[in-house]
Amino acid sequence: MDFPLTLIIGGAGFIGSSFARLIQNPVIYDALTYAGRKENLTDLRHELIVGDVASPILHEVIKSKRPEIVINFAAETHVDRSINRPENFISTNVYGVLNVLEASRKYDFKYIHISTDEVYGEECADEESPLKPSSPYAASKAAGDLFVKSYVRTYGINAVIIRPSNNYGPRQYPEKFIPKAIIRTLLDMEVPVYGSGNQERDWIYVEDTARMIAELALTGKGGDVYNLPGENRTTNLKILDEISSILGRKIKIKFVKDRPGHDRKYCMTTKLKFNKTPLSEGLKKTVEWYIRNRWWWEPLISDEFFIKDEPWT
Repeated sequence: MDFPLTLIIGGAGFIGSSFARLIQNPVIYDALTYAGRKENLTDLRHELIVGDVASPILHEVIKSKRPEIVINFAAETHVDRSINRPENFISTNVYGVLNVLEASRKYDFKYIHISTDEVYGEECADEESPLKPSSPYAASKAAGDLFVKSYVRTYGINAVIIRPSNNYGPRQYPEKFIPKAIIRTLLDMEVPVYGSGNQERDWIYVEDTARMIAELALTGKGGDVYNLPGENRTTNLKILDEISSILGRKIKIKFVKDRPGHDRKYCMTTKLKFNKTPLSEGLKKTVEWYIRNRWWWEPLISDEFFIKDEPWT
């Protein structure tokens, strides 16, 4: 895809690396923490600069590269980790965003800020709905969004906020529900499920998200918010049924105590019109990728959030 010079912050992560595959020779800035991995970039021609989103190094990189667009995928995203260590989420999701915003004042680029549907809480929300975060993770993302809005109003920066629903697909770190379920089933392990398993999520295939972010990076209006719902709303138990059918084997479910403050559902509407991958098709692609790419996930199964019985997002 023909694209202006773009700096992808967090480009070695799950959604960031999917987006990076859409443009030629991307410049990627990533701290390479546990979920940002060089393995996500192995088949991609790119320039990688290692640095934290909250570091002054970012300003030096932007001054040197002079990108026309900066897309910020960098985030701590795992709700369970935010309950255990909320301070990490403030550092990346608030101070990191503030650092990018300050850079935008100096170097006049278009800033694409990647947020989440979780900022709305359990409400079925459109782009004008109030933010009602339930977890420390969601609260940190909502705080980042509000800083973006304040910088648009106060300083006139050119910034767009994009809020996707739950992403799934290749290269997603196995602390998350879908890859965790696939991998643990391949290893003949139990798959932990919170509460009754009837929590409802709206799933979007990661390549659909990446494609829409690319389009909005070029056409999105400064100051606007764009929701990206997958329109694939279903329960966690039904997701496991679908994965079981694709794998052709029974999933061993272990119901565990529900997570504190657990949202029962996520639901968004949008002012956009775009094609979405049907859930059955996207899950089939995802399962097949994890079957073919054991080299990618086998080094990760010692992670505490893969081993322990906290199942997801």
